[in-house]
Amino acid sequence: MFVRVLRQPTRWCFHRHLSDKPITDGMATFKRDIENPLPLMSTSVNTVAMPTVLESFIEKVLPAFPGGVQCAYAYGSGAFQQHGTIDISKNMVDFIFVVDDPIEWHTNNIEKNKSHYSFLKLLGPRAINHIQKQYGAGIYFNTLVPLAGRVIKYGVISTDRLINDLLDWESLYVSGRLHKPVLTLKEPSNADLKVAMQINLQSAVHAALIQLPDMFSEEELYVCIAGLSYLGDFRMTVGEDRHKVANIVKPNISKFQALYKNILDSEEHLFFNDTKLVYEQYPNHISQYHHLNLLPKTVHINLVALAKQSHAIPDTEEVIRNLANNPHCGDYVADSIAQIVKRSSWSQSLKTAFTAGFCKSIKYSFKKMQKMIKSFKK
Repeated sequence: MFVRVLRQPTRWCFHRHLSDKPITDGMATFKRDIENPLPLMSTSVNTVAMPTVLESFIEKVLPAFPGGVQCAYAYGSGAFQQHGTIDISKNMVDFIFVVDDPIEWHTNNIEKNKSHYSFLKLLGPRAINHIQKQYGAGIYFNTLVPLAGRVIKYGVISTDRLINDLLDWESLYVSGRLHKPVLTLKEPSNADLKVAMQINLQSAVHAALIQLPDMFSEEELYVCIAGLSYLGDFRMTVGEDRHKVANIVKPNISKFQALYKNILDSEEHLFFNDTKLVYEQYPNHISQYHHLNLLPKTVHINLVALAKQSHAIPDTEEVIRNLANNPHCGDYVADSIAQIVKRSSWSQSLKTAFTAGFCKSIKYSFKKMQKMIKSFKK
């Protein structure tokens, strides 16, 4: 039996009294969603319209790098309007490059863009690939890179590693960024990657709904979803804008709607009240079991670990069934997600200090601190 271990309730986590109805087996639902996820849109699930200010610049990005990019995305304050920011043209643009063969890609990129790399380039592409795979969140960043009159940061991740993170939330580092709208430079051609991206969005909805109250606004839903990958991130208290999540969501509601509309419309435990213009759900042990059962593997592993701390039965199915009856279910899920993010944010930040080099790391950290200090004045 679970006992509550968290001191503070998760925001928006309020629940109705649980009914006495028996829990229905959700494994069939889980199998259905994995084998037959919601139909993919004709383009990438995260595709949004390109801001006019970026069009000419974006066209110059991929030609500046070697071929072999499976898909590529731009994200962050340099790609999207954020609340309180008027001119995004002065912000650094962040990119994710997904490649099938990281060794070959780094080999070609070192030849083409040697100055992008820190001293680690002296170790060669195989060593860089080893650092990319074995440390942090499986992604290798080059930062503060000048390109076509702008400054960019780009991360390189293998297709296989990204698929694992999308399905299992191993680190929530790249999969968490893909919970939010991104600009697509190149559509993925890998069928498994396309399906994994859709399942990642579905998982985000289940993780958010289990933390939300009976009634909530559309903005609150998207703030919860966008905030999943920041739970437990030490950078949110040191070196980040404290309004970061809300600033991402407020000016981009329509983009979140395009991203999640099909998933929300098909969710059987959710109802949109057209009169009050809010979402309604009825959190009980049946709906909680439904959402819990469809969470990614790493969240389940962490939930089992929490159960062991309270001397409960360390079996995943039993833990989920017991937790579905717990009124603080959302707290446990938030804590389990925070553990994932805490590990990856620390390890990836330490890794980036080496991949970027000392001088760039200091400069990048200083810019982050400036943003945080500025946010306290708002």
